[in-house]
Amino acid sequence: MTSTFTLPPESEATAPPERRGLARDGVRLMAVRPDGVAHHHFHDLPDLLEPGDLLVVNTSATLPARLDVRRRDGVPVPLHVSTTLDDGDWVVELRRPANDGPDLGAEPGSTVELPGGGTLRLLAGHPHPGRGSRLWRARPEPPASARAVLTAHGRPITYGYLRGRVTLGDTQNVYATEPGSAENASAGRPFTDRLLVRLMARGVPVVPLVLHAGVSSPELHEPPAPERFVVPGVTARLVTATRRAGGRVVAVGTTVTRALESATGADGLVRPAAGWTDLVLGPERPARAVGGLVTGLHAPEASHLRLLEAVAGPELVERAYDAAVAERYLWHEYGDSMLFLP
Repeated sequence: MTSTFTLPPESEATAPPERRGLARDGVRLMAVRPDGVAHHHFHDLPDLLEPGDLLVVNTSATLPARLDVRRRDGVPVPLHVSTTLDDGDWVVELRRPANDGPDLGAEPGSTVELPGGGTLRLLAGHPHPGRGSRLWRARPEPPASARAVLTAHGRPITYGYLRGRVTLGDTQNVYATEPGSAENASAGRPFTDRLLVRLMARGVPVVPLVLHAGVSSPELHEPPAPERFVVPGVTARLVTATRRAGGRVVAVGTTVTRALESATGADGLVRPAAGWTDLVLGPERPARAVGGLVTGLHAPEASHLRLLEAVAGPELVERAYDAAVAERYLWHEYGDSMLFLP
């Protein structure tokens, strides 16, 4: 699938839709079913779902996870803070000075100077030790809370396709309540308060879980690293009840899919769960609980495409991306959306 399409010129969303003259829910939405694709706008979502379907959202909120640090040679570089581990160590990605990719030449034991004082020492590659790693386990000296440092000195992570300043408010979903993600769980960004009310009036309940998304580093297209998640008991019960009643469980984004499937046993039952997940979905590990997916558009080499195939199958995903290329949909976190209903 990943080699069957090429990103067309000028197909990247370079700013939030509000800066392009659109409402949040005014982006395009492609409905993808086995009998074909249809083109809508995101505010049409309630009409595309059925009473009794269940929508599951990720209430993780975005942190200002980029810090401007200084290497020992005096060169200023971006540092992306992906998460914190249970022992207080940070997981970080040291970027090249132009922010055009990860610095794969970093050495264990090297340090960077943090804004506001203190240093951060790179200990070992994460989750696998070794040189040439994109992510590092790192330790602040003296000990410091990553969230406190980010709150005082951080700004949102951005990549080269974006133009102009992006505020932390631009990155937040309207239902985000649990700070912890390095980057926005962007499949949910087009939702508005009014749209959520219309979904409930349609008979489509909306239930929460939490998965704190790490840094995506779009240059290397690696599978996601372990991420912290919580699937509450009420969500597990409603997912099970919806499936038993013949309704569809529609995940809003790959983060929701990963968390929900991490709580789903081989018997297909979803149970309350919390902790770290290293689950990587794909055709060899298809979705067991998720029967529909709201998602943004991912780059041709992105590992997220395998997760889409785990829910919808490779043929449906390929058909959708062929249509997105032909119809000039916009990619990335501020672009257009797809609704897979396999």
